[in-house]
Amino acid sequence: MAVIDGQAEFQLIGNRSGDGGLDVRGRAWIVICAQGLRALTKRRTFLYLMLLAWIPCVVRAVQTYVAANFPQASFLGISTRTFRDFLDQQELFVFFITVYAGSGLVADDIRANALPLYLSRPVTRTQYVAGKLAVLMSALALVTWVPAMVLLILQPMFAGNATFIRQNLFLIPAIALLSLLEISVAAFTMLALSSLSKSRWFVAVMYAGVAFFSQAVFAATRMATDGTAFSWISLFANLMQVGDVIFGLPPRFREAPPVVSGAALAAVLALSVAVLNRRIRGIEVVT
Repeated sequence: MAVIDGQAEFQLIGNRSGDGGLDVRGRAWIVICAQGLRALTKRRTFLYLMLLAWIPCVVRAVQTYVAANFPQASFLGISTRTFRDFLDQQELFVFFITVYAGSGLVADDIRANALPLYLSRPVTRTQYVAGKLAVLMSALALVTWVPAMVLLILQPMFAGNATFIRQNLFLIPAIALLSLLEISVAAFTMLALSSLSKSRWFVAVMYAGVAFFSQAVFAATRMATDGTAFSWISLFANLMQVGDVIFGLPPRFREAPPVVSGAALAAVLALSVAVLNRRIRGIEVVT
């Protein structure tokens, strides 16, 4: 499947470009993204993951409807915390979809020797990376930003008024910003790891190791120090900490400054970009 997908993308880029294959409009990334998403939607496992990821949204939508229409169930009403908790809840699905949809994005191309073909069209490093990132980020947006916004839109529809949204307009940029942060950290980290190996399974193990090892180290330091000063070690804890700040809520790890968590996430993104640039440039130079 990986070889077929790579060849299909390569042929589509050639068919849609001009001047003997040169993508003069810089749209090669769109072709790469479209073909990648098309390949994903043909896989039942991916579709099942998507269905599972939307179950929490359906449950919360029912909760919103009941709270809005039955006074005795007003305790189920949504608040700012509802959307913050929902995006926290979706982190599990972000992890699984990142592993399934992202582990082979670059690794499969390297294994099938398709990456040199991309870069010989020529397709620039930026176009190639942007296309692969767009595949994974689009998939992740469907389980973070999209369902959260659906819930926000359903609330006034069920309540019959827009009071909640008028009083909490900041939720629109907050949901978008936190979703973008979660998506970007997952996508850039996975793509960087995918560029380091020819095996999608090894990449998946590396990503799980990075995510859970950092959490395990934080848990160990938390037990040893009886505090949360080292929460910045954990990728998940950093997202939680920064997410709380974005939503205007008290940071859950009070002993660690949120700015440190933000710097740690920025460092992860910078390192991922550096690894991607080095790996793709190395193949481009050889080509």
